[in-house]
Amino acid sequence: MAGTVTKSTGSWYNVRLDAPTPEGDRELRCRVAGKFRLDELNLTNPIAVGDRVRVEVETNNDEETGAIREIDDRRNYVVRQSPRRKHDLHLIASNVDQAVLITTIIDPGVKLGFIDRFLLMTEPFGIPTIIVVNKADIYEAEDMETYEVIRDLYTDIGYTVELVSATTGQGIAELRERMEGKRNLLSGQSGVGKSTLVNAIEPGLDLRTGELSDYTGKGQHTTTFAELFQLSFGGELIDTPGIKTLGFNYLKPQDVAHNFREIFATSEDCRFGGSCLHRTEPGCAVKESVEEGDDRVTELRYYSYLQILEEVESQNYWERRKV
Repeated sequence: MAGTVTKSTGSWYNVRLDAPTPEGDRELRCRVAGKFRLDELNLTNPIAVGDRVRVEVETNNDEETGAIREIDDRRNYVVRQSPRRKHDLHLIASNVDQAVLITTIIDPGVKLGFIDRFLLMTEPFGIPTIIVVNKADIYEAEDMETYEVIRDLYTDIGYTVELVSATTGQGIAELRERMEGKRNLLSGQSGVGKSTLVNAIEPGLDLRTGELSDYTGKGQHTTTFAELFQLSFGGELIDTPGIKTLGFNYLKPQDVAHNFREIFATSEDCRFGGSCLHRTEPGCAVKESVEEGDDRVTELRYYSYLQILEEVESQNYWERRKV
């Protein structure tokens, strides 16, 4: 039987079968049968929420479960470096129409580097990404100035930026409209109010919410596993655990250069074209843009690019081969 993976809990997966019962959708708790790989990469989880799978139904002691025998081809997927096993990758979701990154200006403070790292996960597959700045209700004038800088920085290179408040409802109707009819991956660092925002978007879900730690000032995880929900206004939402850090052991330096979209566009004018890494090469249009301040490539994004590039290159040959 065919179905869609709606939840991953480690060794077991919930699969919503295509053939519903008279009472409604039919979900089956399934295990993995066989070994699955992704582009020869080592994975901590072979199956992602959003995967289309083929399931064989099994009955043991009157309990009906399933065995996942096949995974259909994915049209895209979102993957990250495993936070626990640095040589492995973790599949976050697949077959995504757009990503929604939740961030805040304060409480916790904004991290542009994290935004850029998240975009580096979605850009290779051309997954449209909306940057949603939550907690608008607590921002003072200085915070709004910071928001406007961020809004202009990312809208100028083609991303959508929305200002919302899950508490007051500001911007929620507009966000629903952007999400309608699509499979939306929601993500963000811990503490940005993601679960509260999901509850504002779809009140019936009633997800558990948490507060910032008094000790660290960072968010505490309230979502443990990725899970797919159907939206009452049309479309789907994949809620994911809060992310603390993002690493890129699976990327090569050229992958980084090609997926900062404004850097890649500007590289057409570099003397060495697409092979230029935009650091010490002569005739580099990207460096010239930053130095001249012509806004094709901003200083903020350029230094974020350099930091990620240095991190990717610092991995020794053995580490990269282990992936």
